[in-house]
Amino acid sequence: MTDETCQWQGWRQATERALYGPGGFYLRPEGPAGHFRTSVHASPLFAAAVARLLAEVAEELGTSEIDLVDVGAGRGELLTGVLTAIGGGAGAPGGHPGGGTGRHPGGGAGGRTVGGTGGVPDGLTVRAYAVERAARPAGLDPRIEWTDRLPRGVRGLVFANEWLDNVPVDVAEADAGGTARYVEVRADGTERLGEAVSGADAEWLARWWPLREPGARAEIGRPRDEAWASAVASLSAGRAVAVDYGHVRGARPPFGSLTGFRAGREVPPVPDGSCDLTAHVALDACAAATGDADGGAGGAGGAGGADLTGTNGSGNGNGEDGPRRVELVTQREALGRLGVSGGRPPLSLASTDPVAYVRALSSAGEAAELTARGGLGDFLWLTRRVPGGATRPPGQGGY
Repeated sequence: MTDETCQWQGWRQATERALYGPGGFYLRPEGPAGHFRTSVHASPLFAAAVARLLAEVAEELGTSEIDLVDVGAGRGELLTGVLTAIGGGAGAPGGHPGGGTGRHPGGGAGGRTVGGTGGVPDGLTVRAYAVERAARPAGLDPRIEWTDRLPRGVRGLVFANEWLDNVPVDVAEADAGGTARYVEVRADGTERLGEAVSGADAEWLARWWPLREPGARAEIGRPRDEAWASAVASLSAGRAVAVDYGHVRGARPPFGSLTGFRAGREVPPVPDGSCDLTAHVALDACAAATGDADGGAGGAGGAGGADLTGTNGSGNGNGEDGPRRVELVTQREALGRLGVSGGRPPLSLASTDPVAYVRALSSAGEAAELTARGGLGDFLWLTRRVPGGATRPPGQGGY
């Protein structure tokens, strides 16, 4: 055995090395799409919905020039899709350009290109930023700025699709006496219990994920709270949206959710760089990290909204006094608001316009996958609105 395989580390440190260190999983040329499908890869309807969301934010801000920041950008697939939906795809004259883990098997960005603007107004100018730790991919539209740090002073939309689940975290387990201890791991995946959890990590567990039984496990989400707070702080005005598979207090997985993915299949989590390492996100804790009470957000049934402080979702994203500052809903509800529906086209269309019927049927199938219960539709969308702010191009800095 080598020194590397004998070395014990906490899961946060081991994950950081395995995903983002030299030769790390996320720095490989094939990128995430070579191993799993996110909503972005499942259908161009997802990017089209984000384009409509971007237009909503532009309307709220009263501007035709809008920033779009894709955090955890993979290889730029979402930004490319948003530009296509707006009508100014890569290299197109007059347009400006704007990473899963449903972790669905398969790779590549299958599906068709959505035609038309689909509710996006003409004349919308997008300043696009891809935030990613991997190198800029060859052939990406040169108008997309590639950076490894969040821009600051963003006026528009910060969108993080399946980003927080890959922010490395430590794992804790309650020992036979009920004491929460850090789980240590070797590069071959072997685990042992280490020191007792203490300090800020212990405070986080006590507040958000108490371990009450021997053998119970938790992912300590404090680094994700900090990452989300940094994303929100990058906004001068607009919205920050995190899309991830997650959970809220009262519905935590009793033994945690850490797992691995490789080549379209779920595999044991081994921090040797051979697979993705991912865990569900405590999104109510993330919400509270931006000063929003105790994770309070309007929620919808599948999001566990009843467990959050605040009222349940009204179906339109508005409270009694207007749009909520913070909200947590399922992807099914979020995409439904943005016009993505799995409803089948009328059968009569098959006889009057067979080609249109086949296209509409294909679109309905893709929409059904994006909104399916037990699948992508159960992802959670955490939204934080930041009102006001002066118009200015973003600068660099941040997480």
